Amino acid sequence: MGGGGRFPIGGRAGGLGGLGLIALVLIGLFFGIDPTALLQGGGRSSSSVPQPQEQTRSAPHTSAQGPKVGDEAGEFVAVVLADTEDTWNALFQQMGKRYREPTLVLFSGAVNSSCGFAQAASGPFYCPIDQKVYLDTSFFAALTHRFGAPGDFAQAYVIAHEVGHHVQNQLGILPQVEAFQQQASRSDANRAQVMVELQADCFAGIWAHHADRSRRLLEQGDIEEGLNAAAAIGDDRLQKQSQGYVVPDAFTHGSSAQRVRWFKRGFEAGTPGACDTFNADPL
Repeated sequence: MGGGGRFPIGGRAGGLGGLGLIALVLIGLFFGIDPTALLQGGGRSSSSVPQPQEQTRSAPHTSAQGPKVGDEAGEFVAVVLADTEDTWNALFQQMGKRYREPTLVLFSGAVNSSCGFAQAASGPFYCPIDQKVYLDTSFFAALTHRFGAPGDFAQAYVIAHEVGHHVQNQLGILPQVEAFQQQASRSDANRAQVMVELQADCFAGIWAHHADRSRRLLEQGDIEEGLNAAAAIGDDRLQKQSQGYVVPDAFTHGSSAQRVRWFKRGFEAGTPGACDTFNADPL
């Protein structure tokens, strides 16, 4: 789920790179250094791919393909997206920055993004080039039946995690990591990718913190649903299920315990400064 592979941030493949340089860069980024330019490049769209539905807070759009805004799934993601914007707009103001809100694209089966072609099997992902979060809502069913993580808040965690990648992009973190990735060994690339993913989990926890403390949106059992979802998609658990053994050097998202720990850290602290995975020892 969310982020796993070079860019776009999403799916379950690939990795990023780097450790020492990134740590120095991110210290500056968290304390006010202007973000670097966004990544360049992208894929080409194809008229054969169904046109997805894009949602923004102020002007949701519909298309002939995929879930409609009036559908239950479309309404749910619109509500969660809007609430993440309340959280991050306020936090960016506190940092003296402007939060540029993402667009969430609902699609069915396959989609073309500026980062290339993707299918539902790759999972939700974020494309930093077009600053859009892509989500096939059939993943919600997979979250329940395949990963054993049911519940509305588990689904909200998925969205908040991908929005967390957008926050990283806005802060200039993703471009710096991508630059280092191009020079890194595979093991260093994977370790840095884990840091990116765990930080997005922590950012999802920050959203949950403010949704609960400021707006009283959470109900009893919601946090447990989020923690269950984080644990269900840890690399160790997924590797064990798919191949019967665990290869830590191949992790790109973090173990179940790591994902739970960083989500909880964001939820308990409620501030981006608590989410510096790049200087954490251990992760």
